[in-house]
This record gives sequence, structure tokens and C-alpha cells, in this order.
Amino acid sequence: MALHSGAFCFNSAALGPRKSVIFYRQRAVKASGFAFSCQPPASISRLNWQGKAFSGDGLPETMESSLVVCFGEMLIDFVPTTSGLSLADAPAFKKAPGGAPANVAVGIARLGGSSAFIGKVGEDEFGYMLADILKENNVNNEGMCFDPGARTALAFVTLRSDGEREFMFYRNPSADMLLREDELDFDLIRKAKIFHYGSISLITEPCKSAHIAAAKAAKDAGVVVSYDPNLRLPLWPSAESAREGILSIWEAADIIKISEEEISFLTNGGDPYDDAVVRKLFHPNLRLLLVTEGPDGCRYYTKEFSGRVKGLKVDAVDTTGAGDAFVAGILSQLAVDLSLLQKEDLLRDALKFANACGALTVTERGAIPALPTRDAVLKAMLQSVA
Repeated sequence: MALHSGAFCFNSAALGPRKSVIFYRQRAVKASGFAFSCQPPASISRLNWQGKAFSGDGLPETMESSLVVCFGEMLIDFVPTTSGLSLADAPAFKKAPGGAPANVAVGIARLGGSSAFIGKVGEDEFGYMLADILKENNVNNEGMCFDPGARTALAFVTLRSDGEREFMFYRNPSADMLLREDELDFDLIRKAKIFHYGSISLITEPCKSAHIAAAKAAKDAGVVVSYDPNLRLPLWPSAESAREGILSIWEAADIIKISEEEISFLTNGGDPYDDAVVRKLFHPNLRLLLVTEGPDGCRYYTKEFSGRVKGLKVDAVDTTGAGDAFVAGILSQLAVDLSLLQKEDLLRDALKFANACGALTVTERGAIPALPTRDAVLKAMLQSVA
């Protein structure tokens, strides 16, 4: 297989091919009649579409001023070809690239934006495949590293007939956990308009220290910091360590996206529909807090205003990656024009676009394979108007 243009940051520590399996279930919305938040915009033309310039030969040229750098894990999701069965009963699985930060990077590029990914995969066939997928989707993969002693992470995902998603992770150690601070591309981070990450990279060293160093470099350079905790509780040593770890970097973020379940978890059982509870998570330097509600839409909170954006109904096939598509949709807009944070009507339009991204993603299997193009999102929004 051909090698890639991305930097090869090999870890000198030879780790054996040990794997551990982590299994858990997460409540998911029902597949039929799934509604993801979106109402037709008053004027679709008000949205910001410029994200990449194109040269005379038709190839995209990165616009540094609107670059979104995504940091964290990239892995292979195995999604069953038949819905409504447990992992053990599924007859076959479709191989699909995934990992929340990587999903966001590809989602932004699919929408015409400028994005890059920083993370680590194994020096194996899956790792090379993931690097190729980033490149094929116009995502800058120069910050991607390869580890010869650890495998690329794998996750098996299925939606059961009772509405629960099941996950089985093959990690510990997987290559994404072994990214070191001295392997980071700090120049790429400082070029970003927005630096986006999750919390899984905070679970173990050395990736935790690399994460903190990368976020600090972004803040010091004046880059807007975006955070989606993306809670995967069984990957943490305990619930308390997860809560403490997620909140340890909470006040560094300018933009935070959370789910209803994450609100309850982070507030020790608080009502996620109570604005007073949600406001407890709004720190003094936060510019935008987004709450996704699956079939009921999303809420937004700033210091000046708050509100809800309702949903676009679709028939869901696989909800994997819907939240990442939502994040990609809103960050692609903010990377072009951060003033949306102060203009509620324009922010609502951008959120309608983001919600349409999420809605379209659940209509296909897998995360990255299902992420929509800008044209597909516009078409869906126009059809909702009609």
C-alpha cells in the first residue's frame, strides 16, 4: 500500500498486540420517525457557504483563516448489515471509518469547509486506510501519526430492536491512546480558526498530556476552542473519574456541545430540561453552549440570549455520527463568521443548517460514510420549505 503525505510520528516503545474488550449499552432514539432539529430557514442564502477556494485546476486550496483543526481519536466502526439485532446475533458488519473528532473533520470538509485532523493510528492496514480516507475527503492529515507497536482502535456498534445501541471497543492500548506531546504539529494548531476536541483523549497518558498541551497552544494563539465531551463512560476507570476529567478542561472552551444525558451526568442527576440546571454548566468565558435533544431538536445558550431550534423528521437507519455531523455543520459556519455568536437570527439559521446535517447522517449506515455534502443539505432544507 502506498504511503501518505501525512507525518509519520513513530512511537519507539514496542507494545504487543494486546487488546481489551469494553462492552456497554447506550440509550438511543427509536429508528422510526426519528426527528433531528431543523426548521426551514427564513433565507437559506444568509448562511455562509464559502469554506474552500478552488484554484484553476479545480483542486481545493486551504483557507487558513477558516481552518478547523480536530484533535483526538480515529478508528474503525463495524456496523451490522441488519438492524434490530444484538452484536452477537448480527450476521455481518460493514466496515466504516469513525471517531468523533475525525467525523467532525470530514464533515466540515464535505460541507466545503477547511479542516485538519491531529491524532494517532496504528501502522497497520486500518491506519493507512484511515489516512487515505482523510486525504480523499480533502482533510489535511499532516498532523496524523502512525504507531508501529499498537493497533488502530476498533468499535463494533449496533442498534437493537429495543432502542439501545451496543458498543464493543477493542483498545488498551490502541494507537490513539499513545499520542505524545512531542509528536504534535503545533504550527498546524496555531493556524486554526477553531480547535475542536472531545474527552476520550483525556482518559490515559500520554495522550492526556498531549491533549492539554495542544489545547493550551490553541488558546495562547487566540484560536477559538470547541469541546464535545462525547461521554463513553466504560472507557473511564470510574464514573467519578469521567466527571472529573471532562470538567477539568471545561472552562477552557469557548464553545461546548452536550447531550441531555451528559447534562444529567455532569450535574449529578440534574434535570437536563431545566434551564437553571443547564446554566450551571455555563462558565464565565463560554460563548456558546449547545444542547442536542435527538428527536426534540436542540437548544442554544449564550450570555445574551437562548432558545430552541425544532426538528426535521427523517427515517433513521443508524444514528451513529449524528452529533458529529451537527458539530461539523455549526463549526463550518462559525469558522467563516464568528460574529454569528452575537447575532441570534443568524445563529439560528446556522443551527438549522447544522441540524439538517445531523438529520441526513442518520439515514445511512456508519458515521463518515453517511456525512452529507453541502448540496445534499441545501436540497433537504429546500424540500422542507416546500
